[in-house]
Amino acid sequence: MSQSRQLAAIMFTDIVGYTSLMGNDEEKAFSLLKLNREIQKPLIEKYNGRWIKELGDGVLASFPAVTNAVICAGSILQACKEIQNLELRIGIHLGEVVFENNDIFGDGVNIASRIITLAKPGGICISESVYNNVTNKKGISTVFLREEILKNVKDPVRIYEVNIDPTAISEIMIDTEEQDKPVTVFETIGKTPEKSVAVLPFVNMSNDPEQEYFSDGITEEILNSLSHVKDLKVAGRTSSFHFKGKNIDIREIGHSLNVHTVLEGSVRKQGNKLRITAQLINVDNGFHLWSERYDRDIDDIFAIQDEIALAITDKLKITLLDDEKAIIFKNPTENKEAYDLYLKGRFYINKRGPAMKTGLNFFQQAAELDPNFVLAYTGMADAFSILAFYGILPPHLAMSKARQNAEKALQLNSQSVEAYTSLAFISTFYDWNWAEAKKLFLKIFNLNPDYPLAHYWYSYYLSAIEGNNEAAIKEAKRTAEILEPMVPIAHHILAMIYLNAREFEDAIRQSQIAIELDPNSFPGYRGLGLSLACQHKYTEAIEALKTSVIFSARTPWAMVELCWAYSLNGNKKEAQEILDELLRRSETEYISNLFLCGASYFTKNYDKALLFIEKAFEDRDGSLPFINVWPLCNFIKEDHRFQPYLQKMKFPNRSSVLSTL
Repeated sequence: MSQSRQLAAIMFTDIVGYTSLMGNDEEKAFSLLKLNREIQKPLIEKYNGRWIKELGDGVLASFPAVTNAVICAGSILQACKEIQNLELRIGIHLGEVVFENNDIFGDGVNIASRIITLAKPGGICISESVYNNVTNKKGISTVFLREEILKNVKDPVRIYEVNIDPTAISEIMIDTEEQDKPVTVFETIGKTPEKSVAVLPFVNMSNDPEQEYFSDGITEEILNSLSHVKDLKVAGRTSSFHFKGKNIDIREIGHSLNVHTVLEGSVRKQGNKLRITAQLINVDNGFHLWSERYDRDIDDIFAIQDEIALAITDKLKITLLDDEKAIIFKNPTENKEAYDLYLKGRFYINKRGPAMKTGLNFFQQAAELDPNFVLAYTGMADAFSILAFYGILPPHLAMSKARQNAEKALQLNSQSVEAYTSLAFISTFYDWNWAEAKKLFLKIFNLNPDYPLAHYWYSYYLSAIEGNNEAAIKEAKRTAEILEPMVPIAHHILAMIYLNAREFEDAIRQSQIAIELDPNSFPGYRGLGLSLACQHKYTEAIEALKTSVIFSARTPWAMVELCWAYSLNGNKKEAQEILDELLRRSETEYISNLFLCGASYFTKNYDKALLFIEKAFEDRDGSLPFINVWPLCNFIKEDHRFQPYLQKMKFPNRSSVLSTL
């Protein structure tokens, strides 16, 4: 018995719909199986692969080089396009396997067999081990899908979708003469998905400017419906809203958002009458693919939204699954006044700052009118979570109410991505239950792999909790460069992830992008100031952080960071003034005790600092999960009096990424 253990690229393929075909036309099914064999065998040999065996309508093959396996998969799919009814799925994994005589065994085979089930018809899915070897290959583009828990596999596996440019295959083959080398560089793929759309904010044509929330709400509901269609790439809400009120050419918008089509429209609301116009435009040539006008009563608003969403998917030739149709057709509430209040709530909460409390009030009113209105509860969960995160409400109060509302939403709709995202946030920044947080993030990405807010929080989790800078950067880059390229906060979060990884130049560059997108961005100036301070450029850092304080309306978060920069530069008087202001304000409003701890330490009030950090732990302060990476908290790792508090967090095994500045 000949047996050897080695590293190999394992490829599984199977025929889409073969079982059904076998039941309907056995002769045709066998003919298709033969054609499949005739296509695959010579191609596997051409790319130095080894045909292992057939498993029903599936084929198992191995390759000594990862790139060869991926190119072979692309060549097979290309060849299948010439054969009617022959459509494959392909999964590829790089791992250790055992070759025994003419067969192959091991976890590597098991993982590849599970990955194939995640590929869409005519698609290729790969594991991260494969991704690391092909991400820098010209002509091969990859997109991260989600982290998946596979059956009989201990650890979650990161899954990517791969596309191959047929015209570049010959050039790629030249590269495969060299040995495949693992790489860790993440690159944004610029290829625009064929089935992709951006929904621009519908224009309010009513005489009353206060009806702006209504037209925004129409846009949001169409976005929400389309985002559940798995084969359709939908530009994120905030990216689309970046173009609100701006007279910009459709081609430029399409290029910026990396989409092939753009939906734009208008809303005129007078009393109980609605006129809504919508048109779907091809970005490449500016032609209208579809347009429609709706003159209806306000009671028909949900039907109009459904019609628009389904018309778009029809024009983009999307085949909807039954569960996706159900999502689009499901009215969020039959109470029109409750829905109106919900739209107002979203309008105000998206403004952030003090307006969030106004938005929260509208959500509460909506829930009172319709106790079964899921979106009202997820709105409240979002509002309370963000109010706690920004230090506007005490964590015990806000997080408790956020949890209650998220759980209420899940009782009404067990598939609410928004509710699970709130719970993942609470598990990370309040419960400090790292295992539960990870589990929730994976569940969210399985339900909707493109929900931007979940990716924001997950990149923070990877960086601050697990200390996995490489994975955190990949996550944040995908959000900033693919999902939300026009959103300032996406670039700010990427900047903070770079900062945590001590990649300060990259952090500065991303902060500058955030500022370019929004010149009044307090987070953008915050990231810029912190990065400059870490490079000992204190004068420039202070100017940036002073701007952050102004644009944030003197939020304590921004102020304590300015206090830190003052202390590094020897500006004792200015640092003390900030501490004094925060102490005065703490008498009448909630101020994070971790912020008070930092400001006290930077002004050498060490006893006060110890008192405040103790209170921060009593509060379960939302910033505490950052103490291992936030540069302001370096003293907690360096001063023996504070080090026990770092141990209290019980972080998973990880190495500290920031040393003394």
